[in-house]
Amino acid sequence: MTPTTPAELAARIAARHTPGQTMVAGITGSVAVGKTTLARQIADALPAGLTVEIVSTDGFLKPNAVLEAEGLSLRKGFPESFDAPALAAALAGLKTLPSFGPVTVPAYSHTTYDVDPAAARIIAAADIVLIEGLGLAPAAGQRPPLDLLIYIDAAEADIIAWFLARFMRLWDAAATDPGSFYARFRQMSEAEARQFALSIWNGINRPNWLEHIELARQVADIVVLKALDHRLSL
Repeated sequence: MTPTTPAELAARIAARHTPGQTMVAGITGSVAVGKTTLARQIADALPAGLTVEIVSTDGFLKPNAVLEAEGLSLRKGFPESFDAPALAAALAGLKTLPSFGPVTVPAYSHTTYDVDPAAARIIAAADIVLIEGLGLAPAAGQRPPLDLLIYIDAAEADIIAWFLARFMRLWDAAATDPGSFYARFRQMSEAEARQFALSIWNGINRPNWLEHIELARQVADIVVLKALDHRLSL
Protein backbone atom coordinates (compact mmCIF):
# COMPACT_ATOMS: atom_id res chain seq x y z
CA MET A 1 0.00 0.00 0.00
CA THR A 2 1.18 3.51 -0.82
CA PRO A 3 0.64 6.19 1.86
CA THR A 4 -1.45 9.15 0.77
CA THR A 5 -2.94 12.30 2.28
CA PRO A 6 -6.08 14.39 1.78
CA ALA A 7 -3.88 16.98 0.04
CA GLU A 8 -2.72 14.38 -2.48
CA LEU A 9 -6.31 13.29 -3.09
CA ALA A 10 -7.27 16.94 -3.55
CA ALA A 11 -4.50 17.33 -6.14
CA ARG A 12 -5.84 14.35 -8.08
CA ILE A 13 -9.32 15.83 -8.05
CA ALA A 14 -8.10 19.28 -9.10
CA ALA A 15 -6.13 17.75 -11.96
CA ARG A 16 -9.33 16.27 -13.38
CA HIS A 17 -11.32 19.50 -13.11
CA THR A 18 -12.13 21.28 -16.37
CA PRO A 19 -12.22 25.08 -16.00
CA GLY A 20 -15.70 26.48 -16.52
CA GLN A 21 -17.39 23.21 -15.61
CA THR A 22 -18.65 21.78 -12.35
CA MET A 23 -16.96 18.59 -11.26
CA VAL A 24 -18.90 16.31 -8.92
CA ALA A 25 -16.79 13.91 -6.87
CA GLY A 26 -18.34 11.32 -4.57
CA ILE A 27 -16.91 10.00 -1.31
CA THR A 28 -18.50 6.89 0.16
CA GLY A 29 -17.83 3.96 2.45
CA SER A 30 -19.28 2.38 5.56
CA VAL A 31 -21.15 4.24 8.26
CA ALA A 32 -18.63 5.95 10.59
CA VAL A 33 -15.64 5.40 8.27
CA GLY A 34 -14.92 9.13 8.06
CA LYS A 35 -16.58 10.32 4.85
CA THR A 36 -17.53 13.75 6.17
CA THR A 37 -14.11 14.33 7.69
CA LEU A 38 -12.27 13.37 4.51
CA ALA A 39 -14.56 15.59 2.41
CA ARG A 40 -13.72 18.58 4.62
CA GLN A 41 -10.01 17.80 4.53
CA ILE A 42 -10.03 17.54 0.74
CA ALA A 43 -12.04 20.76 0.43
CA ASP A 44 -9.54 22.58 2.62
CA ALA A 45 -6.65 21.28 0.50
CA LEU A 46 -8.09 22.19 -2.91
CA PRO A 47 -6.59 25.26 -4.65
CA ALA A 48 -7.85 28.50 -3.17
CA GLY A 49 -9.08 29.72 -6.55
CA LEU A 50 -11.67 26.97 -6.81
CA THR A 51 -15.18 27.31 -5.40
CA VAL A 52 -15.95 24.13 -3.48
CA GLU A 53 -19.22 22.89 -2.02
CA ILE A 54 -19.76 19.85 0.21
CA VAL A 55 -23.08 18.02 0.04
CA SER A 56 -24.10 15.16 2.31
CA THR A 57 -26.37 12.44 0.96
CA ASP A 58 -27.90 12.21 4.45
CA GLY A 59 -30.15 15.08 3.46
CA PHE A 60 -31.75 12.85 0.84
CA LEU A 61 -32.87 10.29 3.40
CA LYS A 62 -36.63 10.10 3.71
CA PRO A 63 -37.87 11.91 6.83
CA ASN A 64 -38.37 9.72 9.88
CA ALA A 65 -42.16 10.02 9.64
CA VAL A 66 -42.06 8.66 6.10
CA LEU A 67 -39.67 5.87 7.03
CA GLU A 68 -41.98 4.89 9.88
CA ALA A 69 -45.04 4.92 7.62
CA GLU A 70 -43.24 2.73 5.10
CA GLY A 71 -41.95 0.33 7.74
CA LEU A 72 -38.34 1.36 7.08
CA SER A 73 -37.32 2.82 10.43
CA LEU A 74 -34.80 0.04 10.96
CA ARG A 75 -33.54 0.31 7.37
CA LYS A 76 -32.20 3.87 7.54
CA GLY A 77 -29.15 4.08 5.28
CA PHE A 78 -30.27 1.20 3.06
CA PRO A 79 -31.01 2.13 -0.57
CA GLU A 80 -34.78 2.10 -0.07
CA SER A 81 -34.52 4.69 2.74
CA PHE A 82 -33.33 7.38 0.33
CA ASP A 83 -35.41 9.64 -1.89
CA ALA A 84 -33.58 8.25 -4.91
CA PRO A 85 -35.29 10.47 -7.53
CA ALA A 86 -34.41 13.61 -5.54
CA LEU A 87 -30.78 12.52 -5.15
CA ALA A 88 -30.52 11.70 -8.86
CA ALA A 89 -32.05 15.05 -9.82
CA ALA A 90 -29.66 16.91 -7.53
CA LEU A 91 -26.64 15.10 -8.98
CA ALA A 92 -27.79 15.93 -12.50
CA GLY A 93 -28.34 19.56 -11.56
CA LEU A 94 -25.01 19.92 -9.79
CA LYS A 95 -23.13 18.47 -12.77
CA THR A 96 -24.61 21.11 -15.06
CA LEU A 97 -24.16 24.19 -12.86
CA PRO A 98 -24.58 27.04 -13.51
CA SER A 99 -26.59 26.55 -16.71
CA PHE A 100 -29.06 24.24 -14.95
CA GLY A 101 -29.84 26.91 -12.40
CA PRO A 102 -29.58 26.82 -8.60
CA VAL A 103 -29.88 23.43 -6.91
CA THR A 104 -31.50 23.15 -3.50
CA VAL A 105 -29.85 20.52 -1.36
CA PRO A 106 -31.53 19.25 1.82
CA ALA A 107 -29.70 18.79 5.10
CA TYR A 108 -29.73 16.29 7.95
CA SER A 109 -29.24 16.67 11.69
CA HIS A 110 -27.36 13.92 13.49
CA THR A 111 -28.61 15.39 16.76
CA THR A 112 -32.30 14.97 15.91
CA TYR A 113 -31.54 12.00 13.66
CA ASP A 114 -33.81 13.40 10.96
CA VAL A 115 -33.89 15.60 7.88
CA ASP A 116 -33.79 19.28 8.89
CA PRO A 117 -35.87 21.35 6.40
CA ALA A 118 -34.61 24.62 7.92
CA ALA A 119 -31.01 23.75 7.09
CA ALA A 120 -31.51 23.24 3.33
CA ARG A 121 -29.31 25.44 1.20
CA ILE A 122 -29.08 26.63 -2.39
CA ILE A 123 -26.01 26.03 -4.57
CA ALA A 124 -25.95 28.37 -7.55
CA ALA A 125 -22.43 27.69 -8.81
CA ALA A 126 -19.33 25.69 -7.91
CA ASP A 127 -16.14 24.48 -9.50
CA ILE A 128 -16.10 21.27 -7.48
CA VAL A 129 -18.86 19.61 -5.50
CA LEU A 130 -17.87 16.92 -3.02
CA ILE A 131 -20.86 14.73 -2.28
CA GLU A 132 -20.28 12.41 0.65
CA GLY A 133 -22.32 9.70 2.28
CA LEU A 134 -24.26 6.57 1.51
CA GLY A 135 -26.51 6.05 -1.50
CA LEU A 136 -23.64 6.25 -3.99
CA ALA A 137 -23.32 2.51 -4.68
CA PRO A 138 -24.33 1.15 -8.09
CA ALA A 139 -28.09 0.74 -8.52
CA ALA A 140 -29.46 -1.72 -11.09
CA GLY A 141 -25.88 -2.16 -12.26
CA GLN A 142 -25.46 1.55 -12.96
CA ARG A 143 -22.86 3.72 -11.26
CA PRO A 144 -24.12 7.13 -10.06
CA PRO A 145 -23.38 9.97 -12.52
CA LEU A 146 -20.20 11.16 -10.83
CA ASP A 147 -17.02 12.52 -12.37
CA LEU A 148 -14.97 10.75 -9.70
CA LEU A 149 -15.78 8.30 -6.91
CA ILE A 150 -13.63 7.72 -3.84
CA TYR A 151 -14.31 4.70 -1.64
CA ILE A 152 -12.96 4.62 1.90
CA ASP A 153 -12.18 1.10 3.08
CA ALA A 154 -11.15 0.01 6.57
CA ALA A 155 -10.96 -3.05 8.79
CA GLU A 156 -14.30 -3.84 10.39
CA ALA A 157 -12.84 -3.72 13.90
CA ASP A 158 -11.68 -0.15 13.26
CA ILE A 159 -15.06 0.90 11.85
CA ILE A 160 -16.80 -0.54 14.90
CA ALA A 161 -14.46 1.43 17.17
CA TRP A 162 -15.25 4.67 15.30
CA PHE A 163 -18.99 3.94 15.27
CA LEU A 164 -19.09 3.23 19.00
CA ALA A 165 -17.06 6.37 19.74
CA ARG A 166 -19.46 8.54 17.71
CA PHE A 167 -22.55 6.97 19.28
CA MET A 168 -21.22 7.44 22.78
CA ARG A 169 -20.21 11.04 22.03
CA LEU A 170 -23.79 11.80 20.97
CA TRP A 171 -25.11 9.84 23.96
CA ASP A 172 -22.94 11.93 26.29
CA ALA A 173 -24.07 15.19 24.68
CA ALA A 174 -27.73 14.21 25.10
CA ALA A 175 -27.31 14.44 28.88
CA THR A 176 -27.73 18.22 28.57
CA ASP A 177 -29.85 18.28 25.40
CA PRO A 178 -33.33 16.83 25.90
CA GLY A 179 -34.13 17.61 22.27
CA SER A 180 -31.48 15.18 21.04
CA PHE A 181 -32.60 11.92 19.50
CA TYR A 182 -30.10 10.24 21.81
CA ALA A 183 -31.82 11.53 24.95
CA ARG A 184 -34.10 8.48 24.77
CA PHE A 185 -31.07 6.29 25.47
CA ARG A 186 -29.95 8.20 28.55
CA GLN A 187 -31.81 5.82 30.85
CA MET A 188 -29.24 3.20 29.82
CA SER A 189 -25.97 2.82 31.67
CA GLU A 190 -22.83 3.55 29.70
CA ALA A 191 -22.20 -0.19 29.27
CA GLU A 192 -25.79 -0.75 28.13
CA ALA A 193 -25.55 2.13 25.65
CA ARG A 194 -22.36 0.71 24.17
CA GLN A 195 -23.96 -2.72 23.86
CA PHE A 196 -27.02 -1.19 22.23
CA ALA A 197 -24.81 0.67 19.74
CA LEU A 198 -23.01 -2.57 18.92
CA SER A 199 -26.37 -4.24 18.24
CA ILE A 200 -27.18 -1.43 15.78
CA TRP A 201 -23.90 -2.07 13.99
CA ASN A 202 -24.45 -5.83 13.79
CA GLY A 203 -28.14 -5.68 12.92
CA ILE A 204 -28.31 -2.68 10.57
CA ASN A 205 -25.05 -1.03 9.56
CA ARG A 206 -22.98 -4.16 8.97
CA PRO A 207 -25.52 -5.83 6.65
CA ASN A 208 -25.98 -2.57 4.75
CA TRP A 209 -22.21 -2.21 4.36
CA LEU A 210 -21.67 -5.75 3.09
CA GLU A 211 -24.79 -6.00 0.93
CA HIS A 212 -24.94 -2.53 -0.59
CA ILE A 213 -22.35 0.09 0.35
CA GLU A 214 -19.34 -2.11 -0.47
CA LEU A 215 -20.57 -2.45 -4.07
CA ALA A 216 -19.24 1.07 -4.62
CA ARG A 217 -15.72 -0.24 -4.04
CA GLN A 218 -15.93 -2.17 -7.30
CA VAL A 219 -16.69 0.90 -9.39
CA ALA A 220 -14.65 3.52 -7.49
CA ASP A 221 -11.92 5.50 -9.25
CA ILE A 222 -9.88 5.69 -6.05
CA VAL A 223 -9.96 3.27 -3.11
CA VAL A 224 -8.27 4.48 0.06
CA LEU A 225 -7.60 2.29 3.06
CA LYS A 226 -7.97 4.03 6.41
CA ALA A 227 -6.07 2.75 9.45
CA LEU A 228 -7.24 3.03 13.04
CA ASP A 229 -4.98 6.07 13.54
CA HIS A 230 -6.65 7.68 10.48
CA ARG A 231 -3.65 7.35 8.18
CA LEU A 232 -4.61 6.75 4.54
CA SER A 233 -3.06 4.55 1.89
CA LEU A 234 -3.87 3.61 -1.68
